[in-house]
Amino acid sequence: MNGRPAAMATATAVLLSISVLAGCSSGAKTAKSSGPVTIEYWSWEESPTVDPVVAKFNATHKDVQLKFVKEADNPGTQQNVRNAVAAQKNVPCLVQNFGEAPSLASEGLADDITADLDPYLKQGLFAQSALASAQAGGKYYAVPGGSTPAFMVINRKLYDQYGVAVPKTWADVIAAGKVFKQHGIYVMNLAGEDPSTLINLVQQAGGSWYRIDGDKWKVDFLSPESLKAASVVQQLIDDNLVAHQTYTDKPALISYFDSGKMVSLPTSTWQLASYELNYKKSLGDWEPVDLPQFTGATKFVTPSHSPTSGVIVPRGCAHVKEAVEAGVWLNTSKDAINASYQQDTGQYTWPGAIPDPSPWVDSVVPDKLFGTHKSEAGGVILKAARSGRDTWVAGPDYTGMFAELQDQWAKVVTKQTTLQAALQHMQQWTVADLTSKHINVEG
Repeated sequence: MNGRPAAMATATAVLLSISVLAGCSSGAKTAKSSGPVTIEYWSWEESPTVDPVVAKFNATHKDVQLKFVKEADNPGTQQNVRNAVAAQKNVPCLVQNFGEAPSLASEGLADDITADLDPYLKQGLFAQSALASAQAGGKYYAVPGGSTPAFMVINRKLYDQYGVAVPKTWADVIAAGKVFKQHGIYVMNLAGEDPSTLINLVQQAGGSWYRIDGDKWKVDFLSPESLKAASVVQQLIDDNLVAHQTYTDKPALISYFDSGKMVSLPTSTWQLASYELNYKKSLGDWEPVDLPQFTGATKFVTPSHSPTSGVIVPRGCAHVKEAVEAGVWLNTSKDAINASYQQDTGQYTWPGAIPDPSPWVDSVVPDKLFGTHKSEAGGVILKAARSGRDTWVAGPDYTGMFAELQDQWAKVVTKQTTLQAALQHMQQWTVADLTSKHINVEG
């Protein structure tokens, strides 16, 4: 079935009639070998991070060995995998994930590894929140990798200076923004090229723009959850409470965060080391706090969708069972997590795939960033990790949809249109796009 992504995409039997994809499933494709099976592992992570983990795997496994192949970046990896799968020659057996599971499945790039992954799922090796983003149509197209926890850091010195309470809800964030505005300070940052804040809020509200219903896709950009998220963002923009610093110039962005002109950052563990290293004026002034919730929420929830976490087994791999074994080890093994320790940062790779990451939480808390609030960080991070929920479903045209959304988002941020109008546009655009691809859609 390789080399026929168009036929697969047009069916949406793609993911809905799983028999089409299941017919290509991995099960019996593992080739016999007289010696250890070597699994090529393609990743754009830096060698000092990956090499110790690969070495630990090879030292603790006799029948399977990993060979790390350094890729330049995410786009380069995508193209190299596409070329290998299309040619069915030199196909790697393990690749750092680079896309949403439905897209990987519909394009015919990732193998259905459900049967080989199932024994590990039954052992409870994975956090529940890590599972959804590895699936499409109830089948697994990636070894789950999980997400990093979502929380907020605030410049507590400035919050205290202006008598603003720590925000518990998004309504509190808006109220705080109105106070800070009087002093020439923005409460948050919304980059004009990045609609991730909106997407995260929709996820936190429990919504998704796509879902599968029987033999068709349903598209709903105007659901109650989506409009609830849009309302928060629209108020922040309408009242001029947010900055619009671009993410494309990282040094300038970090300098701006450090300047005292913006005081609240939804963030995660992987960003903390950069703040610690680069903040000069505000080092020690920040406090980790729970991610604000929607008013009236009955359960504390953080968004945990992580589309490019985990690892995939490309279609055409000759050793699927062994590749899955290695992928599970990389994402869940205590040995793998410990081997990821980086001396220069004093951190381990965040173990987002596993149910209990607490043994490694202290390593991601910087020494100076939080000043007297450092002791609070571990609890905030673990609460966020344990409260992660993933209701998000990515449709088969997600890449194109996101590019269109970016264009709309830029207009929203610059007040050329409203967010509700942008969502109405995205509803019409997405339904038309899926229809043009001969995908069964309702919306």
